Amino acid sequence: MKMLGTFLVGLVLCVPFVGWATTGIVKGIRYDISVGGHLKRAADANTVPLAKKELHTALKNIETKGWTSGSTHVLWWTPANDVGYWYENLKSSLEELDKVSPDSTQLERTNLLMKLRETILDQNGESLTVTAPGGISLHPYNVSYFWLGWVFGLIGVIGAFMVVIPVVIFFKD
Repeated sequence: MKMLGTFLVGLVLCVPFVGWATTGIVKGIRYDISVGGHLKRAADANTVPLAKKELHTALKNIETKGWTSGSTHVLWWTPANDVGYWYENLKSSLEELDKVSPDSTQLERTNLLMKLRETILDQNGESLTVTAPGGISLHPYNVSYFWLGWVFGLIGVIGAFMVVIPVVIFFKD
């Protein structure tokens, strides 16, 4: 009976870590749906109106979430974590698209779409990724999420041992 109690306490201790990890995954998926996917579509657009529509949607969602300033850094600040710069850069790209006149040449429109693509996408090895500060989906709670990860991770390790030890003893006998 004591082994069952230890096993159950161990399972309970693992729950916070599972919840923490699930939260990070869900927030990442929500970012991809509400912002990242629209930025990728804006970068892939073949026409200025289509790029404007997708970039406008992404910016509206960024503003709704309050991702217009601050930093996603946890331990030290780097330019790659500057949320304000990222937001202003995207906003200025939309302003450039808004300036395109109906009589602009195909070359001008194509150059602007290429510039937009280079602004939104980064080359990482052999693949292209959407440019965004690391951890933007957790902003502005990056530091809290980091420290909770450590705490819940340690509690989860203790819980995992409390689960594994009774199982090993049970199957040993």
